[in-house]
Amino acid sequence: MGEEELHQLIGGCIKQERNSQKMLYKAFYGFSMGICLRYANNREEAAEVMNQGFYKVFTRIETYDISRPFKAWLGRIMMNVSIDYYRANLKMAYTEDLDNAEYVTDGELADRKLNYDDLLAMIQKLPNAYRTVFNLFAIEGYTHEEIGDLLGVAPGTSKSNLHKARQKLKQMINEADSSSSNYNKGMDFSPIVAITKVDDIRGVFIRKNI
Repeated sequence: MGEEELHQLIGGCIKQERNSQKMLYKAFYGFSMGICLRYANNREEAAEVMNQGFYKVFTRIETYDISRPFKAWLGRIMMNVSIDYYRANLKMAYTEDLDNAEYVTDGELADRKLNYDDLLAMIQKLPNAYRTVFNLFAIEGYTHEEIGDLLGVAPGTSKSNLHKARQKLKQMINEADSSSSNYNKGMDFSPIVAITKVDDIRGVFIRKNI
């Protein structure tokens, strides 16, 4: 979609034109769903959160600064709605501060390439608290102090939940690798599926340093 067409749609949405809202929703459905899926337990929850996000988009679109990228503005709304949804449902475990926790290193992880759906499924299997912190830290790039402010927890709790999320993801990756190795016994090749979305899922968890 070109900038001129996008600005026309935004203008229509400001005027609350239903057709413009429908076209904008359709144009950015995949982008928005991709964000919400990373925070949700499943596609149904992601769709519910995404629709809440679009409601905010359409009721606040007059605040959008056209000098800035629309996707960044939309993505921030979808992320905030996801956080609000799970903050209302999370029972965050206030665990010990893991300032000196030993994080997973590259050498500890199997050298396996996974597709987008594999990685997304692993993230969705994490407990809500771990998944939310992992997304904010590893995917969105927030600091533990910022995460603490967003979720209403101590930075040490954020660090602890990130550590546990990494450990669980490491376990799932190793189990997937083991399963793949058993399947490929006797074969002369290993299947490799390229990552294609969300910046290659943040560089496959930044080349599996998670």
